[in-house]
Amino acid sequence: MTAVRTVGVEEELLLLDAETGEPRALSTAVLASARRDGAAAGEVFESELQRQQLEFATRPQVRMEDLGAEITRWRAEAARHAEDLGASVAALATSPLPVDPALSTGERYRWLRDQYGLTTQEQLTCGCHVHVAVESDEEGVAVLDRIRPWLPVLLALSANSPFWQGQDSGYASYRNRVWGRWPSAGPVEVFGSADRYHELVTAMVGTGALRDAGMVYFDARLSQTYPTVEIRVADVCLEAWHTALLATLVRALVETATRRWKDGEPPARHSVALLRLATWRAASEGLGGRLLHPLGMEPVPAEAAVRALFEHVRDALEDNGDLVPAQEALAGLLKAGNGARFQRDLRERGDDLRAVVAACVRRTRR
Repeated sequence: MTAVRTVGVEEELLLLDAETGEPRALSTAVLASARRDGAAAGEVFESELQRQQLEFATRPQVRMEDLGAEITRWRAEAARHAEDLGASVAALATSPLPVDPALSTGERYRWLRDQYGLTTQEQLTCGCHVHVAVESDEEGVAVLDRIRPWLPVLLALSANSPFWQGQDSGYASYRNRVWGRWPSAGPVEVFGSADRYHELVTAMVGTGALRDAGMVYFDARLSQTYPTVEIRVADVCLEAWHTALLATLVRALVETATRRWKDGEPPARHSVALLRLATWRAASEGLGGRLLHPLGMEPVPAEAAVRALFEHVRDALEDNGDLVPAQEALAGLLKAGNGARFQRDLRERGDDLRAVVAACVRRTRR
């Protein structure tokens, strides 16, 4: 067996009124409750941009079963602390019900408000960030260069935000469209080396449009905190096993990219313009329509693009011991649909948005 890379996940959750399903600005109280509960919980949970959000981070894991169990554990803990305050949590990438976001306190958040105005005020979105260990920045940038065309497929798999401010957005991932309002968000060019990556980040911060390197919101980047690549393109997934599948595929994607780099295989040279279109298509269609094929950039059924991703990472999945469970989980996701499909199916059968939210609260902890 080859050495298996560790992987960790950060998930952002919505805090909701237990009765109405409307987002509630309770992150400060939930965090205080978690800290009273002990060091572990106090260190796992964090605040986010808006006080209707709560974030947690898992430890680095090798076994995907352990990662899935930890995601399930911290979702349940978040729900427990929220319930003490008459609230609940939901793994929803946007709120289906109308909300007036409440900005978190602190100098950083005030700077964002002053710099970006409505972009900051309206930015109530929840994502999922997957961290995969790399040996060096050089290896990490080689990975970033080679995973670019596959990231829209990950977005389509995770899409979980069809509703925005009480309306159907027309998208499977409207979070991606809202998140794209930040000036540093989205796909990026091929870097070629760690030096060129860091030069660009330094130049971006030097413009004054960004507060610091932490605001470089690329769809995938080198982590500022850990020796990892951080894949940030995904919506928060509705169910914990969706997240575990996403992390499994991301780890295999990173491993595949590293092997190809070491074999001297150059990255695909797709332009940022084409990658932006592929991302738009994934946000629009999710798994319910057509995506751009990661290799040829031609429209294909979504399932064909997903199958291409699976075949691309098959060898890495097998070497990691993940092939069979990933294959079974992916088949289940393609059959049942992602979070966007789940929400729309409920709406189309006649459920109102409050009932949709209630069902998603239950799914979050399942």
